[in-house]
Amino acid sequence: MPVIILGLLHLYIGVRLLPDLVSNPVLRVGGALLLVVSCVLMLAGLMSRSMQSRTVADRVAALGLLAMSLFSSLFVFTLLRDLVLLVAIVALPVRHVHLLMAATAQLVVGLAAFVTVVGFAGARRRARIVSIEVPLANLPPALHGFLIAQISDVHVGSQIKQQYVDAIVDAVNGLDADLIAVTGDLVDGTVHDLSRHIAPLGRLSARHGTFLVTGNHEYYSGEPAWTAEFTRLGLRVLLNEHVVVRHGGAPLVVAGVTDYSAHHFNPEQRSDPVAALFGAPTDAAARILLAHQPRSASAAATAGFDLQLSGHTHGGQFWPWNLFVRFQQPFTAGLHRLNNLWIYISRGTGYWGPPNRFGAPSEITLLRLVTA
Repeated sequence: MPVIILGLLHLYIGVRLLPDLVSNPVLRVGGALLLVVSCVLMLAGLMSRSMQSRTVADRVAALGLLAMSLFSSLFVFTLLRDLVLLVAIVALPVRHVHLLMAATAQLVVGLAAFVTVVGFAGARRRARIVSIEVPLANLPPALHGFLIAQISDVHVGSQIKQQYVDAIVDAVNGLDADLIAVTGDLVDGTVHDLSRHIAPLGRLSARHGTFLVTGNHEYYSGEPAWTAEFTRLGLRVLLNEHVVVRHGGAPLVVAGVTDYSAHHFNPEQRSDPVAALFGAPTDAAARILLAHQPRSASAAATAGFDLQLSGHTHGGQFWPWNLFVRFQQPFTAGLHRLNNLWIYISRGTGYWGPPNRFGAPSEITLLRLVTA
C-alpha cells in the first residue's frame, strides 16, 4: 500500500505539472523518468536499514531522504497550484487561465528547488546558539542567572555522525553552563551501530552535570540498551525521578519523565510528572522538568513545576509541516506559558528524515533563570 500511494502521488505531480511545464515530448519523458527515479530512491531509502553494508545503506538513505525533501515540496506546491487554478477557472477568461497554468508550473518547480536547497543548507549548518531568559517568581538571588544549556533531537543515525556530535559538544561546553539538559531523541539506531558516533557526549561538562530524558526514538531504538550506554558515558538519565542540585546554597529540583508514549513500549515506564516530583524538598527554589514532548505540560503544571524543557517538534522542521504540529502538540517552538508553568520547546539540535530545515533552524539553547 505505501508503494502504491507513493507511486500515485508522483503520478499526480507528473500529470498536473509536466503538460504545462514543457511542450517538447522528449523533455516530458525526461521529467517523467526523474519522477520515477525519485519514487525508486525514496523506496530504497526506506528499505536501506536491511542492507548489509552500513556505508552503502547510509548513502542510499541519504539519497532517498533528499528525494523525499524535494518530493514533499513539489507535492505541496502542486496541490496549492491546483487550488489557485480552480479559483482562476471560475474568475478569469480562458486565455488568462492558460497563461497562468504555464507560469505557475514553472513557479512550482522553482519554489520546490529553492526550498530543498535552502532547507538542505539549513539542516547541515551547525546549530545556532539561542539565548532565552526565563523569569521565575520567588527565585532567590543565588539562582538569579543560573544557566541551563539544552540540546534536543540530535537524531544521530544514518545522516548525523560523530563529527556533527563533536561540534555540538564543543559548542555546549563553550557556554560554561551550570547544568546541561538533554531532552530526548538523541539516536536513530542501535547501540551497536551508533555507540562510536554518540561517544562525544561523554565530554559534556557543566558545574552540576548533564541530565537526560528519553524520547520516542530511544524506544524505537532499544531504550534499555541506550539508557545503559548514556549512563556509561556519564549522563544522568531521569526516568520519572528527580535530583536536587544546590547552587550557592539554594536547592533546585531537576526532574525528568520518560517519553509521553513510553507506556506503549514498556507499561512500567508510563510518563508521570507527579512521580518525578515525589519526595522533592518543599523549600526548593525552582522545580524544573525535562520532558521530551510538549504535551506533558498539562500534567507538569498540575504537579507544580515551574519550568518544563521539551523538544520533539523540531519547530515543524520545514514549511508547511510546522503548521500541522499544533494538531498533536500544544506548542510548536519557543517559550510559552501554561498557568504557572513556563515551557520552552527547542527546535532541535539535529534533524530527522528529509535533510531540510526551512524556516526552523536547529538550535542549542542557553536558558538563563532570572527573578520575575
